[in-house]
Amino acid sequence: MTEIVKSNIEDNEILTDITKKSKAYWGYSDRQMEKWSELLTITKNYIETNNVYKLLVGNITVGYYSYINLNKDEVKLDNLFVLPNYIGSGFGTLLMNDFMNRIKNTERKKIVLDSEPNAEKFYENFGFIKIGQIETAIKDRYLPIMELEIMA
Repeated sequence: MTEIVKSNIEDNEILTDITKKSKAYWGYSDRQMEKWSELLTITKNYIETNNVYKLLVGNITVGYYSYINLNKDEVKLDNLFVLPNYIGSGFGTLLMNDFMNRIKNTERKKIVLDSEPNAEKFYENFGFIKIGQIETAIKDRYLPIMELEIMA
């Protein structure tokens, strides 16, 4: 059975593990992953203060997404990660569709996100467009800034 449910604060370690393994999937060095360790850590406080939903396959958490309400019109998709063994199995799409349906039932008019460069095409498949980029700590590496206008 597959279901998406709200995360609780005790999920912080498994969500951190998913985040780090999923990020490492793209071939970043151990040294780079160590530099990002704090940025990729999901804390109990983060779960408590943001909207975090996990994907369960049976009783195993295989992915999650989280979002932040920026203001009355905009929401930021902050994280969307799936364990490497499940990448390409449709679970990212399942998580994204759940997120999109959840946001369509609000007053929000726009979704924004900073994409992992390797995931840019994934978001384009949902209609997101690149509106800019931000430089990262890695020389000549940029995160695409993307947005999607929500149709009422």
